[in-house]
Amino acid sequence: MLGGVSGPLRVKMILPALTEAKSPYFRPIKYSLFPPLGLATLAGYLRADDEVTLQDEHVEELDLGDEPDLVVIQVYITSAYRAYQLADHYRRRGAHVCLGGLHVTSLPQEAACHADTIFLGPGEDTWPRFLEDFRAGCPGDVYRSKERTLLGVPPIRRDLIQRRLYLVPNSIVVSRGCPHGCDFCYKDAFFQGGRSFYTQAVEDALAEIDRLPGRHLYFLDDHLFGNPRFAAALFDGMRGMGRLWQAAGTVRSVLAPGLLEKAAACGLRSLFVGFETISEANLREHLKYQNLKRDYSAAVRRLHDHGVMVNGSFVFGMDDDDETVFDRTVDWAVGQGIETATFHVLTPYPDTGLRRRMESQGRILHDNWDLYDTRHTVFQPARMTPEALEAGYRRAYQNFYRWGSIFRGAWAKSGWRERLRHVAYAGGWKKFETLWDWVIRARRATSMLPVLESVLGGFGTHPANQGPGILRHPWRWDAKSDTPEFTHNVTPS
Repeated sequence: MLGGVSGPLRVKMILPALTEAKSPYFRPIKYSLFPPLGLATLAGYLRADDEVTLQDEHVEELDLGDEPDLVVIQVYITSAYRAYQLADHYRRRGAHVCLGGLHVTSLPQEAACHADTIFLGPGEDTWPRFLEDFRAGCPGDVYRSKERTLLGVPPIRRDLIQRRLYLVPNSIVVSRGCPHGCDFCYKDAFFQGGRSFYTQAVEDALAEIDRLPGRHLYFLDDHLFGNPRFAAALFDGMRGMGRLWQAAGTVRSVLAPGLLEKAAACGLRSLFVGFETISEANLREHLKYQNLKRDYSAAVRRLHDHGVMVNGSFVFGMDDDDETVFDRTVDWAVGQGIETATFHVLTPYPDTGLRRRMESQGRILHDNWDLYDTRHTVFQPARMTPEALEAGYRRAYQNFYRWGSIFRGAWAKSGWRERLRHVAYAGGWKKFETLWDWVIRARRATSMLPVLESVLGGFGTHPANQGPGILRHPWRWDAKSDTPEFTHNVTPS
């Protein structure tokens, strides 16, 4: 690139559709949940006079006839081929193309073939540096993150998000990474070279919440409870806001005294919990030590006792799993009254400990990234065939979401209101997809928020959130002074 850029930039930001979003498995309710917050966050670093467009291919057709100066594409493993296709298209049109995200960080040499600049790791420190270099006419080929802080991050450009296209437009992220190190997780590769878990200042997080209209929130953090001091201060600050919210946490954080109580008091109504497996041998093999010697049943009871529904995450195909694991897992989850479940086929993502171990054992079947979607078996399981693993995965979903299982799970609750809420949430998620499909394709997803809020609110049975008004703010939190799981998905599949 010769010379600098003195005037406004024309910037195009794209979230390509995941392969499965365009496949026969496509369920609009699943892929129309959350807007692309990562790209909207990067847009906050642009100048006021820059022209920026953000497009999410899951909810709209891409305009490929434009001529931006700069194109930024976020790449996940099952969107990689589509992302490369788009990158090649815009490079032919003369744009400077940037690629970043989990897959780019894991396989930088692959991604670099399709980009002018690649970003490795989080972008809070590298993206502003790149913009300065680009305007000066000397952009680099590779930017690797080293400084990890969320202090001074500008507000998310939510004006670029078409709220009506998403069921959960009020999604928010107040931390990065996770304090744990499960071997099937991308985290260690993505955060290599710096801190792997860090948070916003509590005041900044509360200010971002204040910007969001309505009652419902969804925290997309990998582990919102990962720093107990930060989480406690955040929940204290949210008390009295009248919010209803969902998030992800661990079994250990649920069992710890005090923190769950604070969360429920300020509006927590549904928690994604990574149980992953009911085998202690599997937990040890995959370094999921935070779940070892933890009473799963006690964690579920504790959540239900505080009016919090459970979205349980389970992974099939670990080395201690045989063909009985599917029925055993579903039977346990239904018997506990878990409202929704997300099942996965174990997937050895690039640059993870699991991947390296399986490569050394010669168990990787292929590298077709389109099939690394946690629905397909891409490795040789230890105690069953690949076909049996996929069939068992599908059967687990079918059996968990049968009406008989939904009612059995509901009757694990002691009260009628809790039973009705269970049926409404679990049944509404899986049994009325034709209705969801019509609403989403009619671009009316946000109109369903009152229904979601009614279910999460337990039909008005949680007075704990009607506490005193929020104080602004007698305390301060220095996110630099205290550093204490990436999940496949934070929504029921």
